[in-house]
Amino acid sequence: MSGFFGYLQLGAKRYRERFGLAFEEFAAGQVFEHRPGVTVTQQDNLEEALDTLNNAQLHYDLHYAEQTEWKRNLGVSTMTLQRLLGMTSRTFYRRRSLSGIDEIAMTHPVFGGDTLYARTQVLATPGGADPDTGALALVTEGINQRGEVVARIKYGIDVFRAGRHPEDKLLAKTAVPEEDRFRLHHAKPDGALVEQTGLYFEDFVEGESFEHWPAKPFGVEESAQHALRSLEINPRYFDPAYAKSMLARPVDIFEPFVIGTVTALTTRTFGRVVANLGWTEIKLPRPVRPGETIRAVSAIGSKRESEHRPTQGILHADTTAYGEDGAVVCSFKRVFLIYKRGLGPYRSAGY
Repeated sequence: MSGFFGYLQLGAKRYRERFGLAFEEFAAGQVFEHRPGVTVTQQDNLEEALDTLNNAQLHYDLHYAEQTEWKRNLGVSTMTLQRLLGMTSRTFYRRRSLSGIDEIAMTHPVFGGDTLYARTQVLATPGGADPDTGALALVTEGINQRGEVVARIKYGIDVFRAGRHPEDKLLAKTAVPEEDRFRLHHAKPDGALVEQTGLYFEDFVEGESFEHWPAKPFGVEESAQHALRSLEINPRYFDPAYAKSMLARPVDIFEPFVIGTVTALTTRTFGRVVANLGWTEIKLPRPVRPGETIRAVSAIGSKRESEHRPTQGILHADTTAYGEDGAVVCSFKRVFLIYKRGLGPYRSAGY
């Protein structure tokens, strides 16, 4: 299969995650199966409708919906559109713009509880004269857990050419290690390229470190939401007036949310995790500032076979998160179970 790889090598035993293909790597006829899928809920459907002032009660009035042929709330078509195009972002990460949509066909109803997957075929690579980007013609299908096609979207995007993406310019002399463990996709027997996330237990080498990408900004509103939904009542996390008058500063970012987000940032390399076994030595040297973007780096410590789970191994990793000023804002040691190569639920789940 083609050599599409998901890491840059920054130095000896140090790597940085990367995503997306350059325009020159695409060819007409390629098929990409995007992973992971997303299970949508009626709550997702409700919020999409109400947040966009959608007055079609079919989406959120169950009593009304029960009187229709659908018998339950129908999924908002634009929610499906957003989910499906968002799912394509790992392969089309280097997209500069969505240039237009020729057609959106909703071919099967979507309901709360359905799991959606996206599958994209490259129809043509017309390119164009722009020295920075080339044009692609694509069709993305949405497929539910039963294999039914729920939507078909024909559209065009402009993708940066090799060496032209802004991230390429920042790391112009950085090598892409062409190792099997770092492939972005695996090939199915029919030739479709299935996105994959994370390394297997055997792929980790003690002493290697991984810079997780992209970084994550901390919004005040999302932090307050996480605090409130955790039953946190201290107003320093969600009341700007209180924080200003009592503490003479903006609201604080909720520390458990910081720990959770830093852990989540590691999942693009540790995506084959089975379960966390624990965290130790968690340190928060300084608060994360509202609006601040943080980045995380993980160093691989010891690893060993699991005594009770033959399909899994146990991995130790040290993760450190840095603020925009380069200062450490969070660090911890973590132990977790991770699948061995070729094992786990991937094949049966379509991954």
